[in-house]
Amino acid sequence: MPKNYSFFTSNELKPSGWMLDQLNVQKNGLNGNLDKVWPDIRDSKWIGGDREGWERVPYWLDGFVPLAYLLDDEDMKARAQKYIDKILEGQEEDGWICPNGNTPREKYDTWAVILISKVLLEYYRCSNDERVPDAVYRTLKNFYELLDAKKIKLFEWGEHRWYETFIALQWLKDRFGAEDWMYSLGRILIEQGTDYDALAPLWENPTDVWGQDVHVVNIAMMLKSEALVCRFFGDEYTGLADRLYDKLMKFNGTPVGIFTGDECLSGLSAIQGTELCSVVELMYSLEQLYACTGDKKWAETLETVAFNALPATISDDMWAHQYDQMSNQIACLPMSPKPIFRTNNGEAHLFGLEPHYGCCTANFGQGWPKFMLSAYLYNDDEVLCAVPLPSSLNFKWKNVPVNITLKTEYPFVNKLVYTITADEAVDMTFKIRIPSFAENLRVDGENKAASEFISFEGFAKGETTIEISFDTAPELISRPYGLSSVRCGSLVFSLPIKTRYEMREYVKDGVERKYPYCDYTLSPESDWNFAFASDKFAVRQKAVGSVPFSSENPPVTLEAELCHINWGLEEGFDSVCSKIPRETNALDGAVKAELYPYGCAKLRMTEMPLVKNK
Repeated sequence: MPKNYSFFTSNELKPSGWMLDQLNVQKNGLNGNLDKVWPDIRDSKWIGGDREGWERVPYWLDGFVPLAYLLDDEDMKARAQKYIDKILEGQEEDGWICPNGNTPREKYDTWAVILISKVLLEYYRCSNDERVPDAVYRTLKNFYELLDAKKIKLFEWGEHRWYETFIALQWLKDRFGAEDWMYSLGRILIEQGTDYDALAPLWENPTDVWGQDVHVVNIAMMLKSEALVCRFFGDEYTGLADRLYDKLMKFNGTPVGIFTGDECLSGLSAIQGTELCSVVELMYSLEQLYACTGDKKWAETLETVAFNALPATISDDMWAHQYDQMSNQIACLPMSPKPIFRTNNGEAHLFGLEPHYGCCTANFGQGWPKFMLSAYLYNDDEVLCAVPLPSSLNFKWKNVPVNITLKTEYPFVNKLVYTITADEAVDMTFKIRIPSFAENLRVDGENKAASEFISFEGFAKGETTIEISFDTAPELISRPYGLSSVRCGSLVFSLPIKTRYEMREYVKDGVERKYPYCDYTLSPESDWNFAFASDKFAVRQKAVGSVPFSSENPPVTLEAELCHINWGLEEGFDSVCSKIPRETNALDGAVKAELYPYGCAKLRMTEMPLVKNK
């Protein structure tokens, strides 16, 4: 494996521009207020209450903590501290940390042990709270001792998510030095954990049977497993993630870099869904994969998922989200008597507080903050801008204070302006990753040949400015069943459907849905039965507003030519378009239409045929 990259912390890297706006929307939405309104967080067993004491508080903290510190929000930091204090105070003398109550340890799914270790590490990277290293050490040492003595074993979720342990285990090894028990724990996890390479044939023919082996979130998490294990043991990486991701996309892929799974792998149809948890967990896997391998494939896939799939499945104000998103989504209305989804109910695609199930309610918040923290990477040799997000980075390179500021509206505008400020001359290599789709690359106004990186060696005292720009061309991408989607750079575009929102306020199982944390149904109020009438598109730039992925004011659009076709509804459903059109003959002449970024269009047609218009 190449030399690994490390991530900067929220003390060094801060958002600006549209990314700061996006994180503020999250702060003012559900993730920033979940501890105030949702019983499973507010009254959790993790802090002495009587509600869920397993994954939901750790899931929430995994996004809430980096969000609080990226924004330097003192109130949010204090609220996070309340939970961390209770968790650390509850750690038992032997190191056990989870609030299992009357459930014997051997029957308590240790996914929570794995998850809270990773979350505490995330908190430490933000806060430098010196209670944490010892707490994580004791937690994982106890985990090892229980497994080694066969007092517990991996099962269910822990068995399928064993590799997540290596995030904290690697950090302990780096901080405290390698100890025999760390390697022994790693070997036990591999021995007892699921072997996904052996399961891959199951992914070729999705069924309607729920199972851990085909669970989309498990699989999204799993992709980083070999890279983490090889980094820890010093073994050679064989490209397992490459092989498995390619297989997933071949049999279950979507236009936006994710694979279907509602809740288990669901095939190639544009009307099958993808669970939100799998979106943010895939992003985290891609971030780790790029840091471990340096393979540009993972950074580009990360951009595609983050700029499309993530905003598409969350409301503009980030108070509501879907459990499942669909590429061709003409309505978000309850389905009866059966759902189109293989293993989810007929309301999994509604926008709300906890549609279908509450794991995504707790977990979706990690997406944007961790993406922000993946903008820059470093190792002993260089600093790398991996994803060009508007930001300011303050750090020391060989004891010289350095600041790198990036002003950009990428991915909406392909212009990057870096300002590097050094307190004195510094011998630093600074690399900027250039997307493979970039055309007509220009650096400081001069044309440059296409390249994976632009590299700069050494900087004088004071300011150095670097301006990079390039072009991206819209193109049709072939999709299964004779359909196509259109992409320009990292953005996928969809036909937006005019939408009527209807608010639903109610109480279910003691949980209140009340504005702004209520539910919504979405009904179509414009035609959706279209096909592409041309493969030519024109880019239309607009202003990036305070809601970057606004469904009302998208920052960039494509002008397209479309025509009506006889598409039809899926048999047995009144709010789901047919998997493939009934007929692909144009019913009229071509009309001009405006396509929105996929992430801006909550109701949308993304995969459509290309036909000859009348």
